[in-house]
Amino acid sequence: MTTVSSTNGTTAQTATQAAAKSNTLNYNDFLKLMIAQMKNQDPLNPTDSTQYMSQIAQFSGVEQAINTNSKLDQLLVNSNISQASTMIGLTLKAPDGTTGVIQSVRIDSSGSTAILTTGKEVPISAGVTIGFPTS
Repeated sequence: MTTVSSTNGTTAQTATQAAAKSNTLNYNDFLKLMIAQMKNQDPLNPTDSTQYMSQIAQFSGVEQAINTNSKLDQLLVNSNISQASTMIGLTLKAPDGTTGVIQSVRIDSSGSTAILTTGKEVPISAGVTIGFPTS
């Protein structure tokens, strides 16, 4: 993106401040910055229009990648919830020797945690065995 050395208008400042508040640059902020860049370019040395098109295409690609990641995150959460629902009623054995029947499963940013009927919480991680109760 071409750097604008100084701007007279407040459009670029407003877009920059809005982006700084949210720590992300959305498509509208990008367009505001691009318009401010066009308004404040050197009339004797204007920016090539192919650069603008390239910037729009790059930003569009990044925006699509962000949207895809968001959808994949949601899909992963849905998958984890589906898997967690199949664990309820099964027996859990942790590497530390803790055993019990799974009453519920909590899913958060740190992973999945099984809550046993005894009230004990066991992180579902490597070494945890989950199976059908033996009668």
